[in-house]
Amino acid sequence: MKHFINLKDIPANDLRKILIDAKKRKNLRKKLSTLEVDKGAPLKGKLLIQMFEKSSLRTRLSFYLAIKQLGGGTLTLRSNELHLGQGGESIADTAKILSTYGDGFMLRTDSDKKVEDFKDHLSIPVINGLSPSSHPTQVLSDVFTVEEITKKPISKLNICWIGDSNNVLDSLIAASVKFSFKLKIGCPKKFEPGQQVRNWVKKNKKKIFIYNDPKKAASGADVIFSDKVISLNDKVNKKNKIQAFKKFKVSKKLMSFANKNCIFLHCLPRGDEVSEEVFLGKNSHVWQQALNRVHVQKSILLYCFGKLR
Repeated sequence: MKHFINLKDIPANDLRKILIDAKKRKNLRKKLSTLEVDKGAPLKGKLLIQMFEKSSLRTRLSFYLAIKQLGGGTLTLRSNELHLGQGGESIADTAKILSTYGDGFMLRTDSDKKVEDFKDHLSIPVINGLSPSSHPTQVLSDVFTVEEITKKPISKLNICWIGDSNNVLDSLIAASVKFSFKLKIGCPKKFEPGQQVRNWVKKNKKKIFIYNDPKKAASGADVIFSDKVISLNDKVNKKNKIQAFKKFKVSKKLMSFANKNCIFLHCLPRGDEVSEEVFLGKNSHVWQQALNRVHVQKSILLYCFGKLR
């Protein structure tokens, strides 16, 4: 049994195996309809329980399809519908019930500690569908998308992030260490990555490059990532934050500092951090990026269930 909580904790070889399997599975599905099951139905009879404490569109849909295409089923819960929290039932007791009824547990939460607490008490695999410091399923799928489009290993590419230091960036930083790619980050001084993640990079004898000038960050990039500057539960002064990021909007002009065929990716939902021209332009692959969540998450599920080929 393996968990999938943070890219930092997963061996690079295992992450690469997941990507290789996802590529094979995607190719084999070209003639299959949405709910047709993969050959061999590798997770036949398995139940994935999903619990959402935060809003979700792509993670919810992609995990639903992922387990269905592998021959299993899914049950989706909301924490406010359970005794957990409201009725005073402990995480330990909830975990015992989840382990009795299900075969895997995917949690999207506003608490890193809650993910770890569930891991400590579950006897089934737990997958982090998003937490304050990590969005591992998103970023591993993004690595898959980058390599699919460029037809190059990500280690040979210059990757750029323009935007806030959030859970997606933390996972992208972890990926830069695991897959050995150059990562340049463009953000205001006040919104740079935290010391904890920087120390982890240094401990692993790697480097990330941080610029307070978006043009310098974008210079020579093969891929530019962005994300919403104001998230749904952002508790900062929104007016001040929007002002701080004003010059960090991904525009056609900013893209001109990158390499000619630079691709643009965004994990969605989008806001004002990217122009319509870039988001809907020929170098944008956001819809392909969103769809690939299904294929990569299938291989993540197989990894967690001990069924990865």
